[in-house]
Amino acid sequence: MTTDVYAGLGLDHSPFMEVFGPPQRLFVRGRGTELFDGDGKRYLDFLCGLAVTSLGHANPVIAEAISKQAGELLHVSNFFANPPAIRAAVAVDDLLAEVTGKPGRVFFTNSGAEANECAIKLARKYGGRGRHTVVSAFGSFHGRTLATLAATGQPAKHEPFQPMPEGFRHVAWGDVDALKMAVDGTVAAVLIEPVQGEGGVNVAPPGYLQAIREICDEVGALMIVDEIQTGLGRTGAWFGFEHDGVVPDVVTLAKALGNGMPVGACWARDEVASVFEAGDHGSTYSATAIATAAVGAVLAEMRRLDAPALVAKQGERFAAVLRSVPGVTEVRGRGLLLAAELADRDAKAVYAELLDRGLVANPVTPTALRFAPPYTVTDDEIDEAIAILTAVLS
Repeated sequence: MTTDVYAGLGLDHSPFMEVFGPPQRLFVRGRGTELFDGDGKRYLDFLCGLAVTSLGHANPVIAEAISKQAGELLHVSNFFANPPAIRAAVAVDDLLAEVTGKPGRVFFTNSGAEANECAIKLARKYGGRGRHTVVSAFGSFHGRTLATLAATGQPAKHEPFQPMPEGFRHVAWGDVDALKMAVDGTVAAVLIEPVQGEGGVNVAPPGYLQAIREICDEVGALMIVDEIQTGLGRTGAWFGFEHDGVVPDVVTLAKALGNGMPVGACWARDEVASVFEAGDHGSTYSATAIATAAVGAVLAEMRRLDAPALVAKQGERFAAVLRSVPGVTEVRGRGLLLAAELADRDAKAVYAELLDRGLVANPVTPTALRFAPPYTVTDDEIDEAIAILTAVLS
């Protein structure tokens, strides 16, 4: 398939570093939930570029905002201000202040990993010298930079890059006693996902996030919630932590924030954010006018659609019909971030068959498929996807 993809472009090999493996298709355009390859074949996108294009491909509102901004101003560096960045920062803070009751401040990044890098640095400065350790869970995924990879609780991913940066500690997912043992006076923060996306779509056990909040409060550590995959409506609430009734100190965002424009954000409540001083952190492309124009349009459109309510409704329907598919033994997740556990089937092989039949999903574990369709997915599209999955599993 790799040869076919690149041969069609007149190449006899990949021009990229082979970190993603061979591409399975060459997609040339999209519309809503649909993708089209170079031959014009139609696919249903139930992955959304890993929970990114949550408002659908070629969303006209987002496309218009980006196009308009591209004709006015792209980038001026952070020595200067630009209106889209200011409006986007206010929009992000307004949304988080609504759900947490805490006003805060925002740092825009280019990715989720960079948002977590910002959060880790912020926690270390807030904690002070000698209090720099970050605790996270096994099975977590927080990024691929050296620091965020060290925070990621997947030791196999660490091995090629040893020695890893010092100051990271991992505990069993959902184990409150293990967390209590790990969080001591050297810990600056606990970094946690409300749902482990890359870890297999594992929802935090009842009471787990509340216990983390209490433990952090007891020792004076920060609670950082990684909402990169779950944030902005994906779980049926604006943020995954809302399901557990907790208020974090720091929240990281990306993926759905730009609907495909590379942008992330680190938000922290005022008291925490204020420890950063000029020169403590930065990025050439932080808060570019073009990226933040997309952010502003995304958040406005999500509010107009009432994204959490839309996702809750469609997620409930999708989960219900997914459970009825013969060969699916378990459905886990929240909203429109779901995993289907398969009976006696190799998820990678099933994924390949689904792709051949025109359905994009993801083998998130050897035995489970991940689904993350756009919030705007229709009932008919859900039924079509279920029919394809049923045909493959039968």
